[in-house]
Amino acid sequence: MPALVSTRLLLLVGESLPLHKFSCVSRMPWCHNGVRFLSQVGRHHGPLTLASLGYKSEFEPTNKNKSNKPKKHSPIEIPKAKVKAVRSDGIKAAGVKKSLEIESAPFAANSFLELGLPPLLLERLEREGFNVPTEVQSAAIPSILKNHDVVIQSYTGSGKTLAYLLPILSKVGPLKDKSSNGNGESGKKTDIEAVIVAPSRELGMQIVREIEKLLGPSDKKAVQQLVGGANRSRQEEALRKNKPAIVVGTPGRIAEISAAGKLHTHGCRFLVLDEIDELLSFNFREAMHRIVEHVGRRSGANPREPKSALAMRAERQTIMVSATVPFSVIRAARSWGHDPLLVQAKNVIPLESMPATGPGNLSGPMSGSSSNSNLQAKQADQSLPPALKHYYCVTKLQHKVDTLRRCVHALDAQTVIAFMNNTRQLKDAVFKLEARGMKAAELHGDLGKLARSTTLKKFKNGEVRVLVTNELSARGLDVAECDLVVNLDLPTDSIHYAHRAGRTGRLGRRGTVVSICEEPEVFVVKKMQKQLAVPIQACEFTEGRLVIGKEEEKTLEAVR
Repeated sequence: MPALVSTRLLLLVGESLPLHKFSCVSRMPWCHNGVRFLSQVGRHHGPLTLASLGYKSEFEPTNKNKSNKPKKHSPIEIPKAKVKAVRSDGIKAAGVKKSLEIESAPFAANSFLELGLPPLLLERLEREGFNVPTEVQSAAIPSILKNHDVVIQSYTGSGKTLAYLLPILSKVGPLKDKSSNGNGESGKKTDIEAVIVAPSRELGMQIVREIEKLLGPSDKKAVQQLVGGANRSRQEEALRKNKPAIVVGTPGRIAEISAAGKLHTHGCRFLVLDEIDELLSFNFREAMHRIVEHVGRRSGANPREPKSALAMRAERQTIMVSATVPFSVIRAARSWGHDPLLVQAKNVIPLESMPATGPGNLSGPMSGSSSNSNLQAKQADQSLPPALKHYYCVTKLQHKVDTLRRCVHALDAQTVIAFMNNTRQLKDAVFKLEARGMKAAELHGDLGKLARSTTLKKFKNGEVRVLVTNELSARGLDVAECDLVVNLDLPTDSIHYAHRAGRTGRLGRRGTVVSICEEPEVFVVKKMQKQLAVPIQACEFTEGRLVIGKEEEKTLEAVR
């Protein structure tokens, strides 16, 4: 017997469609156990019909290689959301007025083959050792392939970068699916097809390296970095000479070259905003305004007018990525995207279903309502790696660096990132650690490009045990072996705590986060503990061991 999933379908399209029960058997290659998830209605697939949702009245055989045993799964409810259809040939757009409830499996695929990626890209993934997609990749890749604008939220180190790179490479560049290029257009190409924006040079270069690994040496000219701190003239020359399909860069440099007329992005198909919550900061405001207004927007086009099929193809697909989704991100996604979806590891919902006010912001004031608390807990669950242990240690200001040293020895940590808020204090902390025989180095934005690259290389190679840095490295620093993160200064809010903590425990590894604070700062730790819904245990470092007090253990039981 093929695997069947009973589905309750409640649809009200205008007044012409009565209620019926149907059985659903998915035919898409990326379905799991014969179940198709939320993103069944594409923007470019015509009016809303049962066929467009993939429902049939007859059964079809499933893959013989997969187990036919049915599994019990909890239902996923899709809240009310307007589903806009493409208007063509006088057919009126339909709206979903009733909620759609589907019993569905968790978003997990056994291989990348199930996600509908082209054969050449699958070969490159296998060559690089990527065999099984992570949960967020299983949810995000099909959503993007179905042309949805998305906001991808998952903890740092969960594979978010590949979650958007793989569907983009499926449609752009030398690894794309050749059968999907059916527009009848000539091979002549002058415009960029994908723009990826990152808030820091480190994150931008990390994304470039990921793309180059998949493209291989022969095709790596298809991607071009446009980060600040590098020679702008050489970057412009590379754009003119190589005509890359993908550019990755920082907001300031991308906007600068665009304003000079050297970066043609009006016909761009994809705009990716990685670490979107950081890109929305005041420092990037002018650059981001230009990028959003010019990438994928043909001059003279009115975004509010009904679009033809050609105009729909020319309009960009917007992808936003972050470990945390405060209300500022929700507001930006609604403004810059088209019916965006919020994609999480085990959940895909329309962003319209999110509250209209700011409980999604983990750093905001706490609310007493149960709905806000539940939403906050879900946000926190997606923001932090699951295998982390959190501690805090109370000490005096002048003893913080020595406490850091004792912490490293007690936990026998070999690759440590220590965060401070004041750049001028980094050098002093490094000096004290070096004086006690512990290899340490500083990393911050005031260092030159070569000095930063050299320091990172030494840290990754194990020549430096403790990297003392500021908020710069909380975004984009990917050191898989990092086993300890220490907050020598407390982060400003729980969102920044989550990004710092994400430097360890990457891709399921175990990790530890220790916050070293003074007695008057303990209430800040308690507040972050409540907002993030994780236990942060009080501890001491005595005789080379980490010791937790008995009173704290009782408190932990209450938190759990």
